[in-house]
Amino acid sequence: MTSEASSRSRHARIGMPRRLAREEDSTILIDMVPSAKNEDSYGSTASTSRLNGHQEAARRVGSPSKPQVADFVLVWEEDLKLGEQQDSTTRDKIDIHAAWRETFLENLRAAGLCVDQRTMQDGPGTVHYILLSAPWAVLCYYAEDLRLKLPLQELPNQASNWSAGLLAWLGIPNILQEDVPGVPPEYYSCQFKVSKLSRFLGSDNQDTFFTSTKRHQILFAVLAKTPYGHEKKGLFGIDQLLAEGVFTAAFPLHDGPFRNPPEGTQAAGLTQRQILFQYWARWHKWYKCQPLDHVRSYFGEKVALYFAWLGFYTGWLLPAAAVGTLVFLVGCFLVFSDVPTQELCSSADNFEMCPLCLDCPFWLLSSTCSLVQASRLFDHGGTVFFSMFMALWAVLLLEHWKRTSATLAYRWGCSDYEDIEERPRPQFAASAPMTALNPITGEDEPYFPERSRLRRVLAGSVVVVMMVAVVVMCLVSIILYRAIMAILMSRLDNTVLAAWASRIASFTGSVVNLVFILILSKIYVALAHILTRWEMHRTQTKFEDAFTLKVFIFQFVNFYSSPIYIAFFKGRFVGYPGNYHTLFGVRNEECAAGGCLIELAQELLVIMVGKQIINNVQEILVPKLQSWWQKFRLCSKKRKAGSPEAAGQEPWEADYELLPCEGLFQEYLEMVLQFGFVTIFVAACPLAPLFALLNNWVEIRLDARKFVCQHRRPVAERAQDIGIWSHILAGIAHLAVVSNAFLLAFTSDFLPRAYYRGTRNGDLHGFVNFTLARAPPTFAAAHNRTCRYQAFREDDGQYSPTYWNLLAIRLAFVIVFEHVVFSISRVLDLLIPDIPESVEVKVKREYYLAKQALAENEALSGTNGAKDNSFLGSEKSLGSQLTTPGVGQASPVSSL
Repeated sequence: MTSEASSRSRHARIGMPRRLAREEDSTILIDMVPSAKNEDSYGSTASTSRLNGHQEAARRVGSPSKPQVADFVLVWEEDLKLGEQQDSTTRDKIDIHAAWRETFLENLRAAGLCVDQRTMQDGPGTVHYILLSAPWAVLCYYAEDLRLKLPLQELPNQASNWSAGLLAWLGIPNILQEDVPGVPPEYYSCQFKVSKLSRFLGSDNQDTFFTSTKRHQILFAVLAKTPYGHEKKGLFGIDQLLAEGVFTAAFPLHDGPFRNPPEGTQAAGLTQRQILFQYWARWHKWYKCQPLDHVRSYFGEKVALYFAWLGFYTGWLLPAAAVGTLVFLVGCFLVFSDVPTQELCSSADNFEMCPLCLDCPFWLLSSTCSLVQASRLFDHGGTVFFSMFMALWAVLLLEHWKRTSATLAYRWGCSDYEDIEERPRPQFAASAPMTALNPITGEDEPYFPERSRLRRVLAGSVVVVMMVAVVVMCLVSIILYRAIMAILMSRLDNTVLAAWASRIASFTGSVVNLVFILILSKIYVALAHILTRWEMHRTQTKFEDAFTLKVFIFQFVNFYSSPIYIAFFKGRFVGYPGNYHTLFGVRNEECAAGGCLIELAQELLVIMVGKQIINNVQEILVPKLQSWWQKFRLCSKKRKAGSPEAAGQEPWEADYELLPCEGLFQEYLEMVLQFGFVTIFVAACPLAPLFALLNNWVEIRLDARKFVCQHRRPVAERAQDIGIWSHILAGIAHLAVVSNAFLLAFTSDFLPRAYYRGTRNGDLHGFVNFTLARAPPTFAAAHNRTCRYQAFREDDGQYSPTYWNLLAIRLAFVIVFEHVVFSISRVLDLLIPDIPESVEVKVKREYYLAKQALAENEALSGTNGAKDNSFLGSEKSLGSQLTTPGVGQASPVSSL
């Protein structure tokens, strides 16, 4: 044992990876937290004898006299009759799970947690509840270990917004603002130190000093690192136990029911959950500002930042929707005064068009009058202004969000939250083949070779490329479907259906594409999660970033491939009569009369609005059905067990009937994809911001009700910003500038009309004839009649000088548009600091106060600071004794 210990010490000193030998498994398994003898190791074993030392330290720090209130709940279900009917293998598995549970709970007790077991009823179906709470001494120890920030000095509440200030300046009543009771106060805060306990506000009241969210963070840190076995490496953590089915659920308790008592409690007597329901999660509050400080106080910074971003983005959609609606209304007036549209509708049989397929008949351009009028709603001069407006809108939104995010991060004590504080993910530690010294923390931590991880990432990238290829194959099949459907409908005797053949085929193709999108999304998200776990990312942040990037790349191609095809490729490679290009023997699609912009608008509305409707219906109906099934299943267990229905439920029973919280990934993904539709293709559909605004008003209240009423309370997690989503949004904003420039230049009629005005006729008379080419003589002779088609070509089918002149103008427009917008964006980026000056001053003030508190403590330590030193000594003693497996320095700060 001595030689083995010295070998480990040498590896720790030099920081070299050390492969875990099979015979070391039992030692490493229980070696999860730093011990008093070797603080640089990844952990040490907690023995039952150390529990006495911990209790002694707890008495020295001081403990509340009344019993602890449960903060966290573990649940498992067992069916005794079902267990008797299983084979020996299944019974062995049940016995192993029971042993793991017992070991896990025993180690939680050794960690100093209060463990209280409750059973719902006796009988064949039994639900066990483990109620967990932490004494005062344990809370103090882990609050310092997890670097939690606690208040030093109270500040006047700084919550405000620009709209409230503007309305106050104008003297207009602000109907959006509402006085919400129990506003959490703001503080100057710093990382908790036991030696400075007296310097923190509220330290004299042990019952309220740590908020419920802080207690939840501490308990989850203990649960995430506590081991439950010695036979295999990595048998630790509540996540592994949930994955193995040892426990059915693990969640912090809500602070009571969300509805007010029947007698009508006054606002001052409402719980935090009741306040959130009363002033935030109700439908008639749709026009009120969100109480973000209350959300943060109850659900933590990560959830509050999501709702802050959602509310911020929805507020910024108001001007975008107003301008977009105005541009659309301008298009409605221009429909009846547009000269080319009037010429086309009154052309009668002047323009006979070439057949759309080999056996299709000739047709008249005037038959598409309604279609061209509809396209003029979106394709006019106002679209250019709106595209530039939206490009600058996206840049300003992201710049202002940086300032808002920095302000919220400071107010909520997360401005200095850094990824380097994160500990290895429990799943990573369970699978890592070796350990190595972390140069930042100085701890011996699980390690996975970078070269092996790189190979896995490359292999995962190949799978992503394959899935993207599947999306492209689906897109090609939809293109073929539209072409074949248009051909079949063009052959019908019904002239109306024949004239609208292209539009009907396009609409049905959009619906089919939406179905493919939703199916492929479900499959790929599950596949991406498996790939990301296999890639062995060390921290939770890296894991989430890798998973987010994979899913977004796929979803970007999945959702945007069809609009990109319509906007930039459809109708570009058609050929000309007598020399048409084909795809798998089917003639390539061409844009209908009026251009592809109207078809792109239709595609966007079908995908964007259709997805929003389906998502909202799912978010309303699916949780109700799942909640009903959960309650029905538990009630069935009670009836089978012969237990009478109690008049009231215990809080943990009521919370267990709620749905598990699934995180924020899907919520962010939905909003980011919507942001892409609103910005990347806004030149084709000015109404997109309006539909997004209407959806988000519903989305805010849906998500609020989901968190407050339908889901179990999530563990409060710390966050400094919205993570990798901010970089994805910035990328979308830059892509939107390029996309809208090409849309206006190559898909819209804006530049051909401007060219015609400047070179031929300023009032656009004759523009329709200008855009039509004549079929080559060979084609006319073969059919014994001439016809027209939309293109800038000579009679022999070659491109005309007008085509090349327009191409040069289009490319010049793209370059000028991009440079103007990017230059303005760069100037705005330089002029608008990412962190407001007022926040920088407060950060410096907070740092100064924290430094002063520490300096005064040090000055007093030589005279009357003996009590503080004794207190610190007891806490250090507590730290060395609190060596329960899976707690302490190895706690995963990533999830806090």
